[in-house]
Amino acid sequence: MAVTGYCMKCKQTREIADAQPTTLKNGKPATTGKCPVCGTKIFKIGKAA
Repeated sequence: MAVTGYCMKCKQTREIADAQPTTLKNGKPATTGKCPVCGTKIFKIGKAA
């Protein structure tokens, strides 16, 4: 199942392309990647499934 996030440029929920897990400064998990349509960076707090 793909990770989805909200693209601020497209104003729609999209699947995150090139999704990579990251960790915030406080130790919480997050996911970062790109919008497959416009290429804008998408950042979502929470662990990737």
